[in-house]
Amino acid sequence: MIRDPDGFPAFIESLRRFVRQQLVPREAEVARLDAVPDDLVRAMADQGMFGYSIPEAYGGAGMSTEELIRAAIELSQCSVAFRARVGTNTGIGSEGLVADGTAQQKDHYLPRLASGELTGCFALTEPQAGSDATALRTTAVRDGDSYVLNGEKCFITNAPLAGLFTVMARTDPDAPGAKGISAFIVERGTPGLSTGQPYDKMGQAGSPVSTVHFEDCRVPAANLIGGQEGMGFKTAMKVLNKQRIHLAALCIGPAIRMLDDTLRFVAERQQFGKALMDFQLIQAMIADCQTDIQAALALVLQTARERDAGQDVTMNASICKYFASEMCGRVADRCVQMHGGYGYIADQGIERFYRDVRLFRLYEGTSQIHQLTIARHTLAQAGYTPGR
Repeated sequence: MIRDPDGFPAFIESLRRFVRQQLVPREAEVARLDAVPDDLVRAMADQGMFGYSIPEAYGGAGMSTEELIRAAIELSQCSVAFRARVGTNTGIGSEGLVADGTAQQKDHYLPRLASGELTGCFALTEPQAGSDATALRTTAVRDGDSYVLNGEKCFITNAPLAGLFTVMARTDPDAPGAKGISAFIVERGTPGLSTGQPYDKMGQAGSPVSTVHFEDCRVPAANLIGGQEGMGFKTAMKVLNKQRIHLAALCIGPAIRMLDDTLRFVAERQQFGKALMDFQLIQAMIADCQTDIQAALALVLQTARERDAGQDVTMNASICKYFASEMCGRVADRCVQMHGGYGYIADQGIERFYRDVRLFRLYEGTSQIHQLTIARHTLAQAGYTPGR
């Protein structure tokens, strides 16, 4: 759903210019520093990038799902670090509050997230609770007007620089699975909250990821999202359903960029007296890349519109994330292949993208978890129950 069909194309064109003129030229700098420089963070905040999906009443753009994914496709046609810097505010770092926060919680935090004053993050994954998120062991014990949190989270994007943490913790140790899980807002500086050193990762330099530790961390009861215990996993699923469509869009942008860069390379590179683009096996790989990209784009747009129309997109969100992340990996591999030896050299941007996009198939649910989700929903729609 595009709310302003006349004005939205101008917004997209402005975003495209910003990405090309301000962000792409500084990709190597971000990779070298392993950080997005402060002046670029301020420039992205001035562009409103931190508040894309936060309602207008709280200072955001209030984008529909389709608008968000179209913006994400443009923003992600540059180093992954740039979109990751704003992505937790645009996605999982704010969506829990948007979906289920109390009026007071929204009033207090959402404007600061929308402006970029605060960077949010989403603390769900644990050392023993990855794909099986309901196995989390972080506890939250009620003590008067507070909850006391203890536990450890891992692989939390933007945790080293976050000012606000959406934390999933078990409030009822006797309730099985998801039923005893609640969601909390925890501010940086709360005694007992600490973050680890950023991981040394395969790729995505400039996007810090670390552990988060809670040791007798006392959080006001008013920071229980929605004001009700036992709703945390439902909140998480609301967040992740939308985020999986969003992430699928964030896989399409890098694929477009990698193919564009590769087209320039094969047009200029000569072998056997002619340009690489004239070889049919190169053309076959180009065709496969373009087909993959267009198929992912059509799928994600369809699902975004279905969500905007109020339809249940649980299965299709999984299909989007699964297909688009695998598609991006295939495109990355073909583009490295078309670069030949140059594709393996760090001076070439394609080498960085090849490493960066590998993570897409792991987070927000691995490809294998999404296969199981898709199969389970497909069987259920056909009237079958697995395991019976």
